Amino acid sequence: MRAMIEVIRHCSVDDAGPVAQIYDPIVANTTISFEEIPPGPEEMNRRIAAARDWFPWLVFERDGIVAGFAYAAPHRSRAAYRWAVDVSVYVAPEARRLGISRKLYVELFRILTGQGYCAAFAGVALPNEPSCNLHESFGFTTVGVYHAVGFKRGAWRDVLWFERRLRPANEPPPELVAFTDL
Repeated sequence: MRAMIEVIRHCSVDDAGPVAQIYDPIVANTTISFEEIPPGPEEMNRRIAAARDWFPWLVFERDGIVAGFAYAAPHRSRAAYRWAVDVSVYVAPEARRLGISRKLYVELFRILTGQGYCAAFAGVALPNEPSCNLHESFGFTTVGVYHAVGFKRGAWRDVLWFERRLRPANEPPPELVAFTDL
């Protein structure tokens, strides 16, 4: 039996197609994402490019095939929020329950901490026990629930918000650095 070659690397615009192949069915067939129209490769390309050097996007490859991705995005647009990010992770159906989400998050949080970010937030559309368990296993704590905040697939949906400190809250934040400078 041969060992699979696993690689976590920075996502490039060339990964937009495989990333869309993972994400588009989630948008189309579940309530996990509140998007209603699958974005497709062109929009994913735009999102990856827009993140630039400040908000990492990572892909997990198994034997050269993208099996999952994780990314950070700005938490809010006001300047004082610049040390906070929202994070997400998605894995192809055939690759779930293999620890890929965990591996992606370990690397993503290492990079974000190195960049100087202080807090990560994750919104989980309910119900989604696997995602809640993943975030809790990474030390995320519950902030609260937005009740009936999104209407998708014929019903109102709740979102549970989690937070995780990346740096102590009793210290002033450092200057942020681009992840390409790490």
